[in-house]
Amino acid sequence: MNKLIAYCLISCAFSTGVYALEPASTERLDTVAERGSHVMPFSLEKTLHIFKPTDNGGIQQVIAKEAGDSRQIALIRQHLAGLSAQFVKGDFSGPQRIHGNDMPGVKELSAAAGRVHFAYQDLPDGGQIAFVSDEPGLIAAIHAYFTAQLSDHARHVQHHGHQP
Repeated sequence: MNKLIAYCLISCAFSTGVYALEPASTERLDTVAERGSHVMPFSLEKTLHIFKPTDNGGIQQVIAKEAGDSRQIALIRQHLAGLSAQFVKGDFSGPQRIHGNDMPGVKELSAAAGRVHFAYQDLPDGGQIAFVSDEPGLIAAIHAYFTAQLSDHARHVQHHGHQP
């Protein structure tokens, strides 16, 4: 029952288009950026990160701030394609190295290998991973994961989805 209530609350928060989250503390943002520089090959300062919840999961996008920045675009695509392949296997070690082992949603998504569909796609100025499930508990885990990402990357996120 509690999972159902949590799912409904999360769904309602996202369906209104309002993100009811506080950015992480300055110290946390600095720590996440430092850890991220060792995991993500592209520049956080030259990219935007978008986490758009959907009714059946969500879309994670990383785009270059400058559309002609071919180096950042190539690094984004390489990273997200590899990340998507890891997610399919239930391997969320990359995000855990950045956000910690207790990152919301990761435990559930790691245990759900084969029950969440991950699809990588190139975008003209970056790339994206679609997270798709038909299980309410896993959709809630995806939304929790996205909320944690938005909080921890507050300096480098865009709250509206990019249109490829």
